[in-house]
Amino acid sequence: MEPLTTVVPQRRTYLLIDGENIDATLGMSVLGHRPAPEERPRWERVIHYAQSLWGQPITPLFFLNASSGQMPMGFVQALLAIGYHPIPLSGASHEKVVDMGIQRMLEAVAENGGDVLLASHDGDFLPQVERLLEGEHRVGLLAFREFANARFTELVEDGLTIHDLEDDLGAFNTPLPRVRIIPIEAFDPQRYL
Repeated sequence: MEPLTTVVPQRRTYLLIDGENIDATLGMSVLGHRPAPEERPRWERVIHYAQSLWGQPITPLFFLNASSGQMPMGFVQALLAIGYHPIPLSGASHEKVVDMGIQRMLEAVAENGGDVLLASHDGDFLPQVERLLEGEHRVGLLAFREFANARFTELVEDGLTIHDLEDDLGAFNTPLPRVRIIPIEAFDPQRYL
């Protein structure tokens, strides 16, 4: 009789997309107008980056506000086609349902194990991110660095990694009109010619 082998489940990355926050920051803070489809992130690149970052399986979850009773079905179908699990949430008009859903997901990961890549700039997630960093979790923030809540930058010394959606992930087809501090080793004069 062969000895029983214990199967250890492989560690998993939970990719949590705060779609409202990314879209609002891109539109209001970066572009100065509502983003056109070609100006939005290429969400499949975000999945590829998440898969390669820590070399483990990922669960890509895209949180949407469906409190109006409507879902952008074309967008939802596109998300499904590239491998996301859309999470359309609804609630009262005063409830930040996307934030609430992501907070609950972060708490569940803290209790059940795994690593997290959170795409957001929102400081509402700081308590949950801090709790994850206190445990055995790798935690990364996907954002425009200059618009991320300043407290996230402080958490880098506790293990948080920050990944720029444009510079690190290459999630956009064309350069964005951002004004930010550029490390001299990353300065590319070709971009300005």
